[in-house]
Amino acid sequence: MSTVRTATQIKAVDPVWDAVVAGGRQIVEDEPSLAALVMASVLNHESFEAALAHRIAERLDHPDVSADLIRQAFLQAIALRPEIGAEARADLAATLERDPACHRAIEPFLYFKGFHAIQTHRFAHALLKGGRRDFALYLQSRSSQVFGVDINPAARFGKGIMLDHATGFVVGETAVIGDHVSIMQGVTLGGTGKSDQDRHPKIGNGVLIGAGAIVLGNIKVGDCARVAAGSVVVKEVPPRSTVAGVPAKVIGEAGCAQPASVMDHVVMVHEN
Repeated sequence: MSTVRTATQIKAVDPVWDAVVAGGRQIVEDEPSLAALVMASVLNHESFEAALAHRIAERLDHPDVSADLIRQAFLQAIALRPEIGAEARADLAATLERDPACHRAIEPFLYFKGFHAIQTHRFAHALLKGGRRDFALYLQSRSSQVFGVDINPAARFGKGIMLDHATGFVVGETAVIGDHVSIMQGVTLGGTGKSDQDRHPKIGNGVLIGAGAIVLGNIKVGDCARVAAGSVVVKEVPPRSTVAGVPAKVIGEAGCAQPASVMDHVVMVHEN
């Protein structure tokens, strides 16, 4: 006789969360001294979203605003913008796929400040849109102190973003970053002048931005382009091209269909 299973009996398919939980259990077994951290950050939670809100809030804890208050604000942000969970999963999967130093889903979730900074921004952006401007600005300030990353909460981010190493990443108010973008440390997406109009870069999908690159003004970096390390970009970058230099110039094609996934910095530097 067949059995009909109700929706509550069917476990939701969530491979990213399952991988984080599996990694947490392995850490508890292999490194018992971290058991309390893993239990509090992962294993005591029923969902990826709840665990994410807890972990990032704990990283941002401060006597001025406690982790508990921050966690409550993050849960409100998720309620205001439920897609935060899917975007964070995509960011984590992107980090696991593109960073050769990352071997398990649990690693960026627990330890990587680039992942933590991006998620802090996602929460801050949702809260800003929900009318909590001052709390969003507090999160920007606290993220800068803790992670060395300064992202205006009004900036708009896509999904599947990897921020590697993270230190010194600066993003202005009207900047936009597309989907599946990889960004190295020390990158600035800055404005020009002091106009309060649209004044920051628009980064397309699949873009790779090398360490220390500076992109200035309301200019477009086309889909699947590469910006070489240390470049200063002040003009539009065509799709599927590589730019390098100060000021940056087109030095060739992107070299592959998905530079953000391939992460080939050597070709970026040496193409003519």
